[in-house]
Amino acid sequence: MNETSAVFPEQPVWEGDGTHRIPFLSYTSDELYKRELERFFYKGHWCYVGLEAEVPNPGDYKRTAIGERSVILSRDAEGGLNVIENVCAHRGMRFCRERHGNRKDFVCPYHQWSYTLRGDLLGVPFRRGVKQDGQVHGGMPADFQTSDHHLTKLKVAARGGVVFASFDPDVEPFEDYLGPTILGYFDRLFNGRRLKILGYNRQRIPGNWKLMQENIKDPYHPGLLHTWFVTFGLWRADNKSQLRMDGKHRHAAMISTRGAAGKADQVTQVASFKAEMKLHDPSFIDIVPEPWWGGPTAVMTTIFPSVILQQQVNSVSTRHIQPTGHGSFDFVWTHFGFEDDDEAMTQRRLTQANLFGPAGFVSADDGEVIEFSQQAFESKPFHRAVAELGGREVENTEHMVTETLIRGMYRYWRNVMEA
Repeated sequence: MNETSAVFPEQPVWEGDGTHRIPFLSYTSDELYKRELERFFYKGHWCYVGLEAEVPNPGDYKRTAIGERSVILSRDAEGGLNVIENVCAHRGMRFCRERHGNRKDFVCPYHQWSYTLRGDLLGVPFRRGVKQDGQVHGGMPADFQTSDHHLTKLKVAARGGVVFASFDPDVEPFEDYLGPTILGYFDRLFNGRRLKILGYNRQRIPGNWKLMQENIKDPYHPGLLHTWFVTFGLWRADNKSQLRMDGKHRHAAMISTRGAAGKADQVTQVASFKAEMKLHDPSFIDIVPEPWWGGPTAVMTTIFPSVILQQQVNSVSTRHIQPTGHGSFDFVWTHFGFEDDDEAMTQRRLTQANLFGPAGFVSADDGEVIEFSQQAFESKPFHRAVAELGGREVENTEHMVTETLIRGMYRYWRNVMEA
């Protein structure tokens, strides 16, 4: 494109019906972003809200987000899981401010409207008015019914200790949403063992939310960008690998089996390979194979649009994407283990978690390149990115030298956004 005569389009201009050239405008348009929130986060999709282990007891709750909407995951007195919107039915205030806690009910501090953990309205101050000088003043209308003013209740799906929710009451069943292939990788990680929360990381990344979905659908970069991965053999182009998608190409799994660290023709020529790099503390790569792996040492699963499920050797976590505008998103990591882990395995998971998170030996690179990409997109909204490694088609592969998963995601994006 001749940049001296660049045209600034109002809508993204795709080259033909393919998705191998991605318009920068799809990352920079506020109009498109608002449409994404409605079509991906608020309708027709399941979004991640947390782990059951975060709310183990009756009265436990966790405040989180779906898109830009604040929601609360709670466990009621009967042990049921509920997800309600954090917006008071009276004047619309976000009434819950704590991230985690335990309580018998929710009370809005503005006017003291109170709700059950399921979101039903319990009480309204001065509903019957106030007696003064022998008369009753004020109060709600005679036909006011508490049952008409509950909080917005979301549809909930829980599987393997993971909780998803949807604002759309007609959303398809969760298992159908994932599809059989991705459901298999989901169940591989969440196989019925009780989970144990190890800790959290959170950061705000100044980039479009889709860039993190892309990043974990992109096997091209780990062996080039991440010195840790390529030098210690955790994720390299010469590792045995597979790429798999659901039938609609929105979800994906990148599967890799660790090879030998050290020299290989495919990796010694890349700048990120550091043959002289040694660890002062070898426990960072003290890797113990686990029976549930079934072969692969790493499986990174993207559930569109809201979460990444990470198993990278012994480190396991969820990574929650919470958009905060077209050019930024909050990224929340929940590191976990299993209740039957011994102390040595728990410590191993915590140690290996240092590779990830905002200052992780690996993940710090991702946050930086996403920020720099967004800066370029904002300066050239008429331009486009190229995703042609491995061709222009969308297909599962037995190697990672391809951008097929990114092309697949944008095929789905175009189907939904341009409908």
